[in-house]
Amino acid sequence: MRTNYGVFSAVLLLLFTAACERTAEQPDEASQAGQAPPAEEQPSFSVPVEYHTLDNGLKVVMSRDKTAPLVTVAVYYNIGFRIEPRDRTGFAHLFEHMMFQGSKNLGKMQFVNLVQRNGGVLNGSTRFDFTNYFEIVPSNKLETMLWAEADRMRSLDITEDNLVNQQGVVKNEVKVNVLNTPYGGYPWLDMPQYANTNWYNAHNFYGELDDLDAASLDDVADFFSKYYAPNNAALAIVGDFEYADALAMVREHFGDIRPSPEPIELPDISEPRQEEQKVASRLDPLATRPGFAFAYHVPERLTQEWYAMGLLDQILLQGEDSLFHQVLVKREGITSSVDGGINLLGNMLNYKGPMLWQASFIHDENVEQERIFDALDEVIERVRAQPVDAETLARAKVKWRSGYYDTVTDNFGFGRADLLASLALFDDKPELINQFEAEMLMVTPELILQTAKEYLRPTNRTVLALEAGAGSGGQGVASNED
Repeated sequence: MRTNYGVFSAVLLLLFTAACERTAEQPDEASQAGQAPPAEEQPSFSVPVEYHTLDNGLKVVMSRDKTAPLVTVAVYYNIGFRIEPRDRTGFAHLFEHMMFQGSKNLGKMQFVNLVQRNGGVLNGSTRFDFTNYFEIVPSNKLETMLWAEADRMRSLDITEDNLVNQQGVVKNEVKVNVLNTPYGGYPWLDMPQYANTNWYNAHNFYGELDDLDAASLDDVADFFSKYYAPNNAALAIVGDFEYADALAMVREHFGDIRPSPEPIELPDISEPRQEEQKVASRLDPLATRPGFAFAYHVPERLTQEWYAMGLLDQILLQGEDSLFHQVLVKREGITSSVDGGINLLGNMLNYKGPMLWQASFIHDENVEQERIFDALDEVIERVRAQPVDAETLARAKVKWRSGYYDTVTDNFGFGRADLLASLALFDDKPELINQFEAEMLMVTPELILQTAKEYLRPTNRTVLALEAGAGSGGQGVASNED
């Protein structure tokens, strides 16, 4: 499901942002690294967090903001692209679509109609480590949304007609977004398949068409019973409400939903240390110009090196002041823009397992790869040879903090709900949302250098070149076959 957020006024967003900067209902947690940042760099605001776990295992995290009469309800399930079963590629995404096909009290598409009739917007998405569903509605419709989400968690309408219908929808989406579109899936879908070793991290997340066809009704029922259970989910509520009232509603509508009958054992998604550079290429029959992408495995999430990698991303890749933009775009003229980051399907804060830092760009056919590699190596070796200067590090921290504030205040509460639900789901600690900034501020030039030497080494790199089949030297042909 893809729904436009534009029905809300931009004025409300400005009010919401200002309110978040003034909010301080919960004191900031002490930093885990042991030393506070300088006084001038102390975090400027704190997100209020109230957290509960129901008897059936559902994690409930709430954050109040009474600036505008709006509320965001978000349900996150601990099942994403890379946790789906073998031989059922694309199943997590297929099931995202199934969740809109009706439940005991709401028929097909009635969930969508219910939200829209009440002046709200909604969406659902499948990511690496979770599948999520959310609604943004007037605050007096909070209980309506909780009732509707509980209804489909409890009683999804699993029928052959619904399955066949959504198999066709997903297969068509694959054709439109990947197979029959220039640069489709490049590099977010392609790169993990080349850079990773573990099947769970390296398979086609969108789904092979044969696997999508092979999904049976029993597969759907088993998947729903195992993964769409309250003890494998987190519920986030953000906006204009009273904590006691909201928790009472949650208990009433979700409290009697049965948990999964068996312990939910997620697969091992760990990645071995990459010891050799990988260089690959693939032909895109519809691309008119070649592409170049590269990726590095990043440090384990929530470690000091991971925070440092977040600042390296700012220094190297984000914005026109970044080193890659300065060298590849302004000096060498190799490309007009370089895009990428940590976790291309979200941000560096809302995933769980192994992750890549990757970048990509399109270039003219006359640009030799040797020239690209020389420029790439020059930039990377700058941060691996000596500590970054104080001005560069300070600017990177400002850029990161700006992006973080944007995330926390995004889409009338959804950005905050996204982080809170992810932290509850993955770490059972949604209060970590108030530690990210302090940890990032404590990163030193020495830690940046140490992280760059280990994680930006050539043997940790994967390069993927995209050949342009529809360029001046070839004619691309798109396939419409299943």
